[in-house]
Amino acid sequence: MASSRQTKQENAWNLTDKLQVLLPALKDMLRKQLKNRKQLIVNCFLAIIIYITGLNSNFVERFYSGGFYKYLSIGQRSISDLFPFSIGDILYVLFICFILYRIVIYLRSLKDKRFTKAAVVAAPVGIINFALILYIAFKLLWGLNYSRHSIAEKLAIGNEKYSPAQLVSLAQFLIERINSIQTQRMQVQKTEDQHYTAAELEQLSASAYKEMEAKNLFFSYREPALKKALNTWVITKIGLEGYYNPLSGEANVNMRIPAHSLPFVACHEIAHQLGVGREDEANLVGYLVASNSSDLNFKYSAVYSVLRNVLFELRIKLPEEYEQIAARINEETILDFNRDREFWMKYNSDMYAYMDVALDSFLKLNNQQKGINSYQDIVIWVYNLHKREL
Repeated sequence: MASSRQTKQENAWNLTDKLQVLLPALKDMLRKQLKNRKQLIVNCFLAIIIYITGLNSNFVERFYSGGFYKYLSIGQRSISDLFPFSIGDILYVLFICFILYRIVIYLRSLKDKRFTKAAVVAAPVGIINFALILYIAFKLLWGLNYSRHSIAEKLAIGNEKYSPAQLVSLAQFLIERINSIQTQRMQVQKTEDQHYTAAELEQLSASAYKEMEAKNLFFSYREPALKKALNTWVITKIGLEGYYNPLSGEANVNMRIPAHSLPFVACHEIAHQLGVGREDEANLVGYLVASNSSDLNFKYSAVYSVLRNVLFELRIKLPEEYEQIAARINEETILDFNRDREFWMKYNSDMYAYMDVALDSFLKLNNQQKGINSYQDIVIWVYNLHKREL
């Protein structure tokens, strides 16, 4: 009888000991869950506010693109410029490593808790919180620029669509221009002599923006920060000529691509630094800056890149006119088209296919009817820029 009573007392003591261990752990788990849910509510609220803000382009243009972002980006670039390499690429690598680390930690904790319901439920809440933080950070660091007023409107560039005949005239105009620029280039340099370091490209691009700033303050570019992408092989395989890094405010350029494309790509990526979100609008800004530069290589790169787009349209809309008009392009520029095609064929067949449109029989891969009815914004804007000269 005494032995039975002693056993019950020992069991009670064991249960008490277990509760003393479990209760703090349970309280800690509940506290973390409550904290995560509070954070989720706050993040959802902030994300909704930012989303609603993005619906008001006047507010974004005045207070974000022309205010908060303008000074934030200058600060980012001034810090990034202290490093001779792309600090943004390093941040991306660290970010990926952090995500992998958190996944491993979570799987280990899940295993230790033996896949309890509370541990499993915590994962989606954590993922949603993380995704919301990324959304908020992206929008605040750069993404709200997508909601600003059209850059073409800001620069008073029309949006009138061209007719097939006007497209032909535009192609002929650009071909005449690129032939003239190429002739001038060949008088002072050989094609193989054109090459850049990232520092040289940054300096020349900043000078080109300085020239445009004299005409319009929109092109004001303070604290230049243009860097060579660290892993050019990877981004070439992906098909990138360059990219903007919102974490560091750097314009990153793929220095592996053919040299004749680098000036336009650099001016394009700098446009993103200045708060131009959309790709076609960055192409427009890049074209305006490079084509108005006193540097012949920049002029050539701008006209070459836009001509590529125009030839793409011409090949789709007026294939019967294409061969005759393309035949007027000078031999050196044809060689540049071929260099591009060979380059992208080597690294990325999708980009090669795009390049091939401008020179060879690639039309079969495109829907003809869809192509006839479609327009590239950059072609429309360049047409409106030059329609009085056609």
